[in-house]
Amino acid sequence: MTAQSTATRLARAARRRLAGDRGAGSAEIVVATPLLMLLILLVIQFGIWAHATHVAQATAEEALAAARVQGGTAAAGQARARQVLGQIGGAILLSPHVTVTRTATTVTVTITADAERVLPLPGLALPVTVTVTGPVERFVPATQR
Repeated sequence: MTAQSTATRLARAARRRLAGDRGAGSAEIVVATPLLMLLILLVIQFGIWAHATHVAQATAEEALAAARVQGGTAAAGQARARQVLGQIGGAILLSPHVTVTRTATTVTVTITADAERVLPLPGLALPVTVTVTGPVERFVPATQR
């Protein structure tokens, strides 16, 4: 028996063992590709939710600043929140609800909405809720400090 015939026999045996694996790569791609795409879309969805949370936070802080100034009102905070949402949050926050409460000493702004969805999964809701509170600005004469 020569070295060449032994190599030929080993090559044939290896081909026979691998012949049963034909098409396995295609099957793996068919399974792996949708899972990879789902993972990518979930990462993008999380990024959109985080951005929506930041937009709601910025809107709430702007509304708080408008409502807490001396002579400010809850209506002024509402108006400022609508203005900011119109400028930066119209597409990312779905059906936002703004509540501004002003007492003699504090102002509280709460924004609730849903983040825009990338994945059209039924029942998938990505709620965004932000609450900020601050003191009402008021003038205190030097004699009362």
